Amino acid sequence: MRSRTCVCAALMWAAATGAGGQTLGGQNPIPDAGSGGEPVAFFSGRVTLDDGSAPPDPVRIERVCDGRITFEAWTDDRGGFGFKVDAEDRDKAGDATQPAPQGAELNKPTLPVSRYTLPVTGVLRNCELQAVLPGFRSDRVSMAVKSSLADARVGTLILRPLSRAGALTVSATTLESPPNARKSYQKGLAAMREKKWDVAAGEFTKAVKEYPRYAIAWYELGRARQNQNDLAGARDAWKTARQSDPKYVKPYEALTALADRHGDWVESAQYSSAWIQLDPEDFPAAYLLNALANARLKKMEEAERAAREGVRLDKDHQVPRLNYVLGVILMERHAFSESQKYLRTFLELVPNARDAPLVRAQLVELEKVAR
Repeated sequence: MRSRTCVCAALMWAAATGAGGQTLGGQNPIPDAGSGGEPVAFFSGRVTLDDGSAPPDPVRIERVCDGRITFEAWTDDRGGFGFKVDAEDRDKAGDATQPAPQGAELNKPTLPVSRYTLPVTGVLRNCELQAVLPGFRSDRVSMAVKSSLADARVGTLILRPLSRAGALTVSATTLESPPNARKSYQKGLAAMREKKWDVAAGEFTKAVKEYPRYAIAWYELGRARQNQNDLAGARDAWKTARQSDPKYVKPYEALTALADRHGDWVESAQYSSAWIQLDPEDFPAAYLLNALANARLKKMEEAERAAREGVRLDKDHQVPRLNYVLGVILMERHAFSESQKYLRTFLELVPNARDAPLVRAQLVELEKVAR
């Protein structure tokens, strides 16, 4: 069996697809409302932090029906969301692994939402909506549709920081920023939404000159520079953000992902390790990148340990590629039976992944070895 070839190919695939590793493409196409006369309901709402501000990142909106989780939508830059549910859709398990939008996708408009519904009487009586953002816990709201004239606006879902991560996803230095710096920062965000990267970088630069400890402005300056293809400048900005607020998690994530994309496995291992130490419970993607980096560095014990812990934490299967990477690591260590288990789990979670044919071929070879 050519296990070394399989391992290398698998790790290249895993590294190429990034932290989330999902390869399902964009969100499912949504047919026109009422297509074919099917009953349909439109839901809309908003997500905020407990201080009333918009979340710092796109937030996953999930439907929970009798314990089954279905991905529904991502929030826009103001925390708003909208999606459609038809009568037949209630029985579908859905996909709880849709990747978060990146770059330009953050600026796409959300699905237009109608204030009216066609009959979906009682369809969603056992379903609730929840918001998902690492480091926070969400309220839940009922989705019960009791009549054909029900208004499907669900109101506001509030995200409250977990006690161990309260200062991680929103920098504490933001509260101390002076008015002029905040004004420049907000102008920078507006320019980012319009993809005016030069303007955004200029405004964020003004903000950090006014207030050098403005960690979130340094982080956004890094994102603007990244969109300008100034990767060295992005890296410097994220490093400064990290120094400005060592407990702010976003720079660790950005630096790890940048190192991973450019094959700098030493830096990827270092930054992902620091990310894990900062919050060891809420970010399974950190364990994925740490496992990949250590596997590339031939530190297979460390890689296996990270992958196993990531799989353990990823109870909602938001990072299914952890199973793939753990399967490949176990294959390298000749634990063929256990390797098959994790590779099969990966295929069950994302059967249409781009690298699914490769995984199926690996399983065939593993089965030959077993026989």
